[in-house]
Amino acid sequence: MKSDHRSRFAVLVGAALLTSLTVAAQTRSAPSTPRSPLAAPNAAGVAMGHYHFVVRDVPANARFWTSLGGVTSKAGEKTIVKLTDVIIVLTEGQPSGVSEGTVLNHVAFRVPSLAALESRGVTIERLGPELPGIGSARTPEGERVELFENAATNVGFTPDVGLKDPIAERHNKPIGVPIASHHLHLYLPDEAAVAAAKTWYAKTFGGTPGKRWRYDAVDLPGINVNLGVAPKPAQPMKGRTLDHIGFEVTNLAAFTKKLATMGVRLDEPYHRNADGGGEARLTDPWGTSIELTEGLRRW
Repeated sequence: MKSDHRSRFAVLVGAALLTSLTVAAQTRSAPSTPRSPLAAPNAAGVAMGHYHFVVRDVPANARFWTSLGGVTSKAGEKTIVKLTDVIIVLTEGQPSGVSEGTVLNHVAFRVPSLAALESRGVTIERLGPELPGIGSARTPEGERVELFENAATNVGFTPDVGLKDPIAERHNKPIGVPIASHHLHLYLPDEAAVAAAKTWYAKTFGGTPGKRWRYDAVDLPGINVNLGVAPKPAQPMKGRTLDHIGFEVTNLAAFTKKLATMGVRLDEPYHRNADGGGEARLTDPWGTSIELTEGLRRW
């Protein structure tokens, strides 16, 4: 009788131990909820959100961004690639051309080392020795993506006199992640347009005006908007491979009402999309297509 009790007790202990080990294993193997790659918003509620590329071959473009250090994922039916401070959105379509020749000439990222990318098979078009640590990679469809490694000497940002912005200090330090958003470069008609755009981006989105190397610039969390004079007239970006840029905005409904009081006209008014997130669209005075979103942080 005692032997039966001992046997049943051993079985119960064994079952309890097995259950405990199974739960522990499941806990260890269960994926944690991923942190949003986007930067925290500024006082105006704005941060960099996404670049939306319209491409002929979505898988090939996803592999390109992954080769630079991004992480491919899905947002509903959309293929996305998460990078520090920005999300790449890829949809299939027939763009009219690459960004070169438009108001938004190119986008740029920081990486720890160009040589490390080259060792993984990424082709880098390096600039000359006068500008070390800078190069470009091309997407499968020819879109140029500028890359700065930690050794580059012209990634830093200096706020205009009298201004301080601790968030913008990220540009003046090495990065410790595989890839991070750095800047987008607008090519404008003349110096008067550069000055006007600097004021417009700072006022409209709460950015910090200053200089990135020799360029006037406005810094927002996750992106530095660089402003330069175009060597020849630039076209609006809509319909190109980089179809539009996106800013993620906290309390977007209220933000769009504020824009209306500032005289900013929306191409599409604030509305809720099928995923329950907020959206609105506008075009800046120089032809840059901008989508405002609220909800990408859930991605």
